[in-house]
Amino acid sequence: MSATLPVARPAVGETGELPVLRERGPREVFCGLTGIVWLHRKIQDAFFLVVGSRTCAHLLQSAAGVMIFAEPRFATAILQDRDLAGMADCNDELDRLVRRLLERRPDVKLLFLVGSCPSEVIKLDLSKAAERLSVAHAGRVRVLAYSASGIETTFTQGEDACLRALVPELPGLGADERSLLVAGALPEIVEDQLARLFAGLGIAPVNFLPPRRAGALPPVGPGTRVLLAQPFLNETARALEARGAELVEAPYPFGAEGTHAWLGAAARAWGVADERLETVTAAPRERARRAVARARARLEGRRISFLPDSQLEIPLARFLAEECGMQLVEVGVPHLDRRLMAHELPRLPESVRLSEGQHVDRQLDRLRADRPDLTVCGLGLANPLEAEGLRTKWSIELVFSPVHGFEQAGDLAELFARPLERFERLAV
Repeated sequence: MSATLPVARPAVGETGELPVLRERGPREVFCGLTGIVWLHRKIQDAFFLVVGSRTCAHLLQSAAGVMIFAEPRFATAILQDRDLAGMADCNDELDRLVRRLLERRPDVKLLFLVGSCPSEVIKLDLSKAAERLSVAHAGRVRVLAYSASGIETTFTQGEDACLRALVPELPGLGADERSLLVAGALPEIVEDQLARLFAGLGIAPVNFLPPRRAGALPPVGPGTRVLLAQPFLNETARALEARGAELVEAPYPFGAEGTHAWLGAAARAWGVADERLETVTAAPRERARRAVARARARLEGRRISFLPDSQLEIPLARFLAEECGMQLVEVGVPHLDRRLMAHELPRLPESVRLSEGQHVDRQLDRLRADRPDLTVCGLGLANPLEAEGLRTKWSIELVFSPVHGFEQAGDLAELFARPLERFERLAV
């Protein structure tokens, strides 16, 4: 497989920016369908119908850990050989399946048709299917479509595509109204904690995207300020700006300092005095610092590398360097959006090797030469690297776990400390 050679980049001092090693070549990626696992738990009356293959169904079943007799709010409309060969009308079959699904699940108020690699290969237009089904079931359910194909994407882009599909459905905000919209799926306990902090700061109303119920879609308009909770929502951010919203640029709420800076950006956008910000955040920030300090003793001075996988790599690396004292060797990201990382990149140490994209063979060669104490990578690389004596952390675990905010800062640090501690305990 051919790949472009890395382009020489200027030294840090010449532009004020970290040099970036851009790579193209063989990639090791996880499917965007994975996002359904956390999204279906978040939007409690939504159903995700994947139009794909048996492989898609097996992926979701294993990723979600759902037993065969459970009734989750996701399923796979499996494309058979007749569908792929054009011998059957896929749209007729899809209409029939949706009709049966809605008869069985009257609780569903929002239905997502989720595209996959097979449905995209046969050029099945799910957007038109969603429009047709929305008309057919008007007043009963809203039907939307998005792609979570594993072709040329990383797995967190599934959430970005889902939220992007929701943006046109959001109601408008009155001309004289203002609101704060927190974008990015968060566990309910984290969302509640953040909502209390915003209330303490006097910021209201505060809405979250995605909402917990399909009927509670947040309004958006020129008076909306958008604060991203997840760093991979590139398309969603652009779609919200196209609706007139304004993006509040900030670091991401990982760790005590990241969360404080994230809340501080919202406070400044709302005109909240610095004194009030410090008063409201003082106690939880101190709790977070103490919780992180317990793990720091095991992490300080340890070397860590990130292989590109989740788009969380840069904010997490900043947290580990600033608050845990870890030494960053390489931080790889699938895609570098400098605007969304504008408040994260300057906080990385100048010694870090920053890479964008992937040529997995070259990155593995560098990793073997670097021999870091810990490597954050995808599931497909973890076991082979462990067999070579390298300690690993699954990047997907950092997406599934509650890691945002003050109260989760200690848990986030522990996620990196545990594999190192486990290795030391097992060492003979």
